[in-house]
Amino acid sequence: MTKKTQSASDDLFAPKTEGDRHVRIGIGGWTYAPWRANFYPEGLVQRRELEYASAHLRTIEINGTYYGAQKPATYAKWASETPAGFIFSLKAPRYVVESRKLAEASKGIDGFVRGGLSEMGDRLGPILWQLAPSRKFDADDIAGFLEHLPHELDGRPLRHVIEVRNPSFMCQEYVVLARSRNVPTVFTDSPDYPSMADITGDFVYARLMRSADEIATGYKAKELDAWSKRASEWAAGKDIDELPHATSATARTKTRDVFIYFISAAKHRNPAAAMALQSRVDDTSHG
Repeated sequence: MTKKTQSASDDLFAPKTEGDRHVRIGIGGWTYAPWRANFYPEGLVQRRELEYASAHLRTIEINGTYYGAQKPATYAKWASETPAGFIFSLKAPRYVVESRKLAEASKGIDGFVRGGLSEMGDRLGPILWQLAPSRKFDADDIAGFLEHLPHELDGRPLRHVIEVRNPSFMCQEYVVLARSRNVPTVFTDSPDYPSMADITGDFVYARLMRSADEIATGYKAKELDAWSKRASEWAAGKDIDELPHATSATARTKTRDVFIYFISAAKHRNPAAAMALQSRVDDTSHG
């Protein structure tokens, strides 16, 4: 992109007017070649893609950290390229979540969390611990793992969320255990993994995996309307009993933060899906 063109498009990098900050909707990552044809402006230099994406979305889930922790300078760089109020979530490294015994993974957990994440400052949001489909529910092992998750980092509270991918977790014993540690469980809207909307922590984290290639916004309008309603109800402290649960839905509580990510499926549609859903949620909160 030429200097003249870049200057003329600087308004594209201005953060959009915020609606209800309790609800943040985003995508996985920001570097994906097909997005250069339908999300990023033509000619945008790759080094400004995070800057642009974070101006149009309120959160991004970083997948790269799953394959290995980054250097502190990298975390600091990511944070510096995003506007005030933006939040990242990070997938924890697979060398931790693939440990034979999670209850014995304290060294790996501490090494990741204290290996530079503090450089992200207030851009650091939930840390996602994604378990493999082969990982079956073992109450003692999961309890030990949850005990190792640190509650703060350099004086800032930490948020953790666990994603389970084995049907054995769809039980009351797991839900009670997660609630006792106040750790949310990902609601995964996927045909391949168990989907459980049980509220087990003080925020909600959902990963939506059904974007369709033939729909410009990934999801049909009526589907986005439905997810907008659910997002607003979650934020208002409600449980949503129409979604699959391992236990009974809980009573309404205080307001909570909600993170929703459009992940995988027809990935090239996910930025449009995220922006369309965020717009609906914001319109509702202003109504």
